[in-house]
Amino acid sequence: MAARSDAVSLPEPRSVGELADRLQRPRSVALVLPRLALPYLQVAEALAALGAPSTRDVLANLLGVADVEGARRLDTTLEVLADHALVWPDGHGTLHMTAPLRQAWDAPLGLERPLAELLAGVTSDELRGMLAALGVKPPGTKQQRLTNLVDHHSDPDRVAAVVAQAPAATRRLLQRLADPEYRRRQPVMFGAPEPGAEPGARWALDRGLLVQDRHRYGPARMPAQVALALRGPDWHAPFDPVPPLAQLLPVTTEEVEREAAAAVTAFAAHASSVLSVCAAEPPVRLKSGGVGVRELVRVGKAARCDETVLRVVLETAYAAGLLAREGDLVPVTEAYDAWAELEPGERIPLLLRAWWTLPLTPAQARDEEGKSLPALAGTPPCDGCVQARHGLLTAAADLPADRGVRQASEDLGSLVAWHRPLADELPQDKTPFATVIREAELLGVLARGALSGIGAALLADDAEDLLAGTRRLLPAATETALIGADLTAVATGTPSARLTTLLDSVADREAGGTASVWRFSPGSVRRALDTGRSPESITTDLTAVAAGPLPQPLSYLIADTARRHGHVRLAPAACVIHGEEPALLAELTVHRKLAGLGLRQLAPTVLVSRTPLDKTLAALRAEGYAPVAETADGTVRIEKAEQHRASAPVPSPRVARDTAGAQRPAARTKRVRESADGLRALAVRLRESPATSPAPDTYNGIPFDTDTDTEEIIAGYARGLSLTDVRQLAHAIDAGQAITIEYVAASGSHTVRSLSDLELNPPYLHAWCHLRNDERVFTLSRVQGVMPA
Repeated sequence: MAARSDAVSLPEPRSVGELADRLQRPRSVALVLPRLALPYLQVAEALAALGAPSTRDVLANLLGVADVEGARRLDTTLEVLADHALVWPDGHGTLHMTAPLRQAWDAPLGLERPLAELLAGVTSDELRGMLAALGVKPPGTKQQRLTNLVDHHSDPDRVAAVVAQAPAATRRLLQRLADPEYRRRQPVMFGAPEPGAEPGARWALDRGLLVQDRHRYGPARMPAQVALALRGPDWHAPFDPVPPLAQLLPVTTEEVEREAAAAVTAFAAHASSVLSVCAAEPPVRLKSGGVGVRELVRVGKAARCDETVLRVVLETAYAAGLLAREGDLVPVTEAYDAWAELEPGERIPLLLRAWWTLPLTPAQARDEEGKSLPALAGTPPCDGCVQARHGLLTAAADLPADRGVRQASEDLGSLVAWHRPLADELPQDKTPFATVIREAELLGVLARGALSGIGAALLADDAEDLLAGTRRLLPAATETALIGADLTAVATGTPSARLTTLLDSVADREAGGTASVWRFSPGSVRRALDTGRSPESITTDLTAVAAGPLPQPLSYLIADTARRHGHVRLAPAACVIHGEEPALLAELTVHRKLAGLGLRQLAPTVLVSRTPLDKTLAALRAEGYAPVAETADGTVRIEKAEQHRASAPVPSPRVARDTAGAQRPAARTKRVRESADGLRALAVRLRESPATSPAPDTYNGIPFDTDTDTEEIIAGYARGLSLTDVRQLAHAIDAGQAITIEYVAASGSHTVRSLSDLELNPPYLHAWCHLRNDERVFTLSRVQGVMPA
């Protein structure tokens, strides 16, 4: 295995002090680890499990390296780790590891910390008890006891002999905890269980096979030496210094470049089409951010490309500065105008470099739950996505010369996982890294299962080689189109910005890619005429870009559409002025004081005004004219003077009386009974009275009608009325006739009301009001005058 393919470019240390400083920097470790291939991570994890410092022989034994070739590959791996200042040997052959690298794994190889570290908080008496339980005579000091216990548990044979004497429950517990997959399957638990919570745990705790940290939450922990002894001499840590085998096929450089040229040409045409659509009508962003599925469908339909290509174009163009987020839209920037004028071979490197460093996978369309994701959503940076892209090109570069994989989506996926184990896989991928492989094929970076020339330039970060490669693969922009008699225009390769703008303005795009197709129709030609272009200018521009003479059907289509264009015109107007005297209407159009109305003469007897009808009417009358307004059906509008009336509500005693009666039925029955008794007494008095009528009764010296009490009642409440008004109102009430009254409302306004259906209910008068066309209630004390109806 060559170290060059997976080396991470870090500056060489200039001194021993700088190297020592770099060894202790967690950030440097965090940057380097995701870029390492699988064998480097495996060796580093094994060394972390041994609790470095450790010797190379112990590490080789743990990894199962026994032959010469395996030893050579292990040495090569250690050299690369040393180049990255992660692992280094001292003068005595001991391997050391930087502290942040050891902390990268919580339990490397599924192992806990070594016994000496786990026993750091154990007392001397506890150590004596553990040695006594193992049958070892305890020495005098704590350090000696700790050394003896570590030496005992570091011998796999002695550990196996002790476990063989353990109870069955203890043996089952120890074998489960020693399983390499136990930590991965173990669910997260909170709280600190008792040491003897599991069957057999106490026996193992008494002999140091398990250690319970009284200051740490969690179950008892098995020292690394004990776990390795229980796993047996045949168990070895994984070490895969050789990448997995892939099914390869012979492929020539010419075949790779030819397919890469076709792919990158199609992508360049699609990118030009998508960005031209965004320039004409920018995509609308969702309120939550990003371009939603509906806008993606619209742009993709207009640009004639699928969703994967569209997402790659949008994300790379935004990263390259050709698109911007501005409010609710995603418009093109000023840099796009300069980019569109470049040749295709000069445009694409900008998008390729943006894709190479993009901190996401642009073609990702689904999340973990299968829901659609918006494009340009501004997701957090994903270094695992970048490493997947870099691992793909690294894996393709390591393939033998003149060879390509048979199935890129299957064979390359396993190679990416070997070159970048920490790369992120997308939930939408049915095979590992299928989406990023598809992106590389669309861009021409991969072709025929091998790395193309522009892919190698990207991997080497060589901008000059990349530009030379795209210029070689992409032909110059097409300035002409083949216009056929079937009313189509075909432009092979990537059309120039001028050709694209012209054909988009007079035709509808039907296809894109290696060949772009537009179709002419009456609607598309009318769209060009609507922009103010003449049929002659359209014909001249199309003739200039046509590969031959314009076909006759297209000339006929342009002429026929132009002949019918504009026969019906629409003018904006707020109202229309018409009359039978053309001279009068002509006078209105030139009247200085009416210039603000925006009058325009459409015919000798018809004007249109930009001002609403009422304001136009008032302006004409202010200048001495006598116009009338019309309704929507053309009849003259009758204008009535607006009358202002009090809006204060008047209480309805009649309703209140009925409601009160409904609420107090017993009281209402009593009043009816008393009224009936009074009528009987009145009838008895009338029968016994003399035949001659007495003199009129007087009230404060004023005689009232003795037939009814109406006059006397009204006079008692309406004190502002004269005797004549009282008698006239009483007569109207008794005779059921209409009457007109002068009334002062509660608001203080004076009104005159014509009333009918009068009913006296002191101190109120119920009547039908002809002014309001409704039943109303009037207070007698507010009646100021009475007149005949």
